[in-house]
Amino acid sequence: MGASIKDVALHAGVSVKTVSNVINDFPFVSAATRAKVQAALDELDYRPNLSARLLRGGRTGVVALAVPEISAPYFAELAAQFVQQAKKHGWTVLIDETQGAKDSERIVLDGIKSHLIDGLIVSPLALTAKEIEQRRDRTPLVLLGERLTKAPVDHVSIDNVAGATAATAHLLALGRRRIAAIGSQPHISGGTAALRLRGFRAALRTARIRYDATLVQPAKSYHRADGYAAMNQLLDLPQPPDAVFCFNDLLAIGALRALHERGRGVPGDVAVIGFDGIEEGDFHTPTLSTIRPDRAEIARLALALLERRIDGGASASPQEGYAPFELLIRQSTGHP
Repeated sequence: MGASIKDVALHAGVSVKTVSNVINDFPFVSAATRAKVQAALDELDYRPNLSARLLRGGRTGVVALAVPEISAPYFAELAAQFVQQAKKHGWTVLIDETQGAKDSERIVLDGIKSHLIDGLIVSPLALTAKEIEQRRDRTPLVLLGERLTKAPVDHVSIDNVAGATAATAHLLALGRRRIAAIGSQPHISGGTAALRLRGFRAALRTARIRYDATLVQPAKSYHRADGYAAMNQLLDLPQPPDAVFCFNDLLAIGALRALHERGRGVPGDVAVIGFDGIEEGDFHTPTLSTIRPDRAEIARLALALLERRIDGGASASPQEGYAPFELLIRQSTGHP
């Protein structure tokens, strides 16, 4: 059993009340006493009792973030932003992974009970808006991404259509006309792939370029191997593309590997742009042009909406938050 607050008080030679004041960061404790209590806390490896904290204040100070894939660089970097931004609210972030599976997403929504967390932020892939509406747990909830924009809860995303349009327009501005896309998911009616394909097609229409379905490669998942395989399929066409818009950066990095193995110059023969702005693209050779969402703003907006709910805004109308993005032009499309 871990050390209790009484154990810490005895070890430090102070009252239980003084230890409580230090734990809760009350300002009127002297520096010397605070240091003595903190040393005792560290030495005894004291951990706060969340149940007791809940009974006293009705809050745990913990919020949960559930993403499809922690190992995916975009979600790893996004989770890091949530951890940093949550500190400003005095919150600790519990991170879970769903793999985009419906059962896992249901467990997150109904299995993490409100006595453990103050609020929940989820990036769903499998659940429907109706299933979100019918969830049993009443823990304050904010959704990320575009999958469930019609669900009756607070929601934060980026404008994927505009981002994809900007990426494709950049390739068109380079004079490329046979532009391919990697990452379509025709078996999924909504979500990221559908919106980025819509933006891709919108840019082609504006430039009066005919949409060619043979230049659009599907991707079951958004990993490097999927981009590698899709790029090889495109290079086997009688008329390969002179540019490729990949629906995320990992697909683009896989595509770059295929181009390298096939002896195609980048960007000379084929210009490549991705989406997500992950750090790996900064250090790839060539460096990767991309659309970079403002992950810090996504986290800030989502946590602000969550705080509003936690502080008593349960009956308020759902709000929609949009974070900005930027086009980063690098070596894979010709920038030095």
